[in-house]
Amino acid sequence: MRVLFVEDSEVNRRVVREMLRAGGLEMFEAEDGAMGVEMVEANDYDLILMDLRMPGMDGITAIRHIRARTDDKANLPIIVVTADAGATIEADCRSAGADDVVLKPVSMTTLFDAIGRLLAQRSQGVVLA
Repeated sequence: MRVLFVEDSEVNRRVVREMLRAGGLEMFEAEDGAMGVEMVEANDYDLILMDLRMPGMDGITAIRHIRARTDDKANLPIIVVTADAGATIEADCRSAGADDVVLKPVSMTTLFDAIGRLLAQRSQGVVLA
């Protein structure tokens, strides 16, 4: 499985990279939302993990750009990985087109549970975006 992680923190990317590698997944990295959108344009992924707070294009804007596509990539599963725990964060993310939200610091169990739930929903034909 090819996972794109859009995250400005090298430390966070390294931690998640090791988690995904341990789970047998291949991770690709983008340092901000604009780079993430460009990478979706140029490559094929099975899942996107998206931070919210990044310099330049933030995660919400990047999700909206991906969802506005007119091809199959518009329906890529997207899980937001964020430290923001505000009252409206999950609703804001889902409104932008995210399928799920995982709070930092993320554990391997939490991350893989979210990925598993999302893939199970998708295999049953449930597309939330």
